Amino acid sequence: MPKALWLLVLGMAINVTGSSFLWPLNTIYIHDILGKSLSVAGLVLMLNAGASVIGNLTGGYLFDKIGGYKSILLGIGITIVALIGMTFNHSWTYYIIFLTIIGFGSGIVFPSMYAMAGSVWKEGGRKPFNAMYVSQNVGVAIGAALGGLVADYRFDYIFLANTVTYVIFLAIAIWGYKGIVANPSKQTTLLNQTTKIKDYTKLYALLTVSVGYFLCWVGYVQWQTTISTHTQGLGISLKQYSLLWTINGALIVFAQPIISYIVNRFTKTLKMQINVGLIIFMVSFAVVGVAEQYMAFVAAMIILTIGEMFVWPAIPTVANELAPKGREGFYQGIVNSIATGGRMIGPLFGGLLVDFYGMNMLFMILIILMFIGIFTTTIYDRKIKQREQGTTKLTKSVS
Repeated sequence: MPKALWLLVLGMAINVTGSSFLWPLNTIYIHDILGKSLSVAGLVLMLNAGASVIGNLTGGYLFDKIGGYKSILLGIGITIVALIGMTFNHSWTYYIIFLTIIGFGSGIVFPSMYAMAGSVWKEGGRKPFNAMYVSQNVGVAIGAALGGLVADYRFDYIFLANTVTYVIFLAIAIWGYKGIVANPSKQTTLLNQTTKIKDYTKLYALLTVSVGYFLCWVGYVQWQTTISTHTQGLGISLKQYSLLWTINGALIVFAQPIISYIVNRFTKTLKMQINVGLIIFMVSFAVVGVAEQYMAFVAAMIILTIGEMFVWPAIPTVANELAPKGREGFYQGIVNSIATGGRMIGPLFGGLLVDFYGMNMLFMILIILMFIGIFTTTIYDRKIKQREQGTTKLTKSVS
């Protein structure tokens, strides 16, 4: 990989390590420590994710407008200010305010980093996005493991640990990202801002495939919300629950050679890769739906992790391939905001289902949502193919 991509990978790992101190434990903190219902917890997390959606779109726009370096610094700065506030005051009202600001600030960072990664890797394809995805999960593994240990000792220290980690990320960004220059042919277009979104067929395709991505995240986020509190009700400790996320991150890192071989050997297209992942997600929800012992949750998490290794890197790759030159940041902002939208709706959606109908109904609905995702993924590029076939026919008739 180019040195610039290594720096982005390192920064992403540290960024996610910091956030992983907090996000797996948000619902537990709101429900068990602050004494709020799952529905209320879902509403709070929806505010956080809603702010992230705005941040994602803002970050994508800023990447195209002022470049990745300034966009990333702005996002980190906003996040650190809110984290410092949360460290000193995490009572109910302030917790909501600071968590929402954190969502906006961190939302700016992600599309800028993904768009920058795609720009510095001249060969294109899945590799830069897969590298960023792996680095995120290194952060998940480290942050979730340390977060569980810190929370068991004293929950308040979670906020301090998150703040310190983001300060380290800021230092890396200041000294490491300033010299990163994106693909010159693309960067010129980004700066003069003359490119418009003329190819609505590709934008339509991106939004269609993003439907499945959105539904995946609605299901995935249940592990951080309803399933996390479900495990507490079954007598599973915070350490054991946090270990599930460590398993998740470690498996993503160490199983990469196996998954890469399977993807390259058997899933010839991005569409097939995404659909295989969606099927694996369904199996995971079926397993966790009947889980009562800790090892059953471990098995479900392993299956879930395999599924996400197929889906998560594929969607930014699709966005990069569909994006017109000069709109890479905007397209990455779309897919990041779609993912964040799933994280926004998911907690409230799951909380309401569990509060009114129970966990079993939740898992049944999630499996149905994955079927819908398979359908939208299957048809997302239909209009592009139809247009290409029409162009081919026109060319032949002219010649």
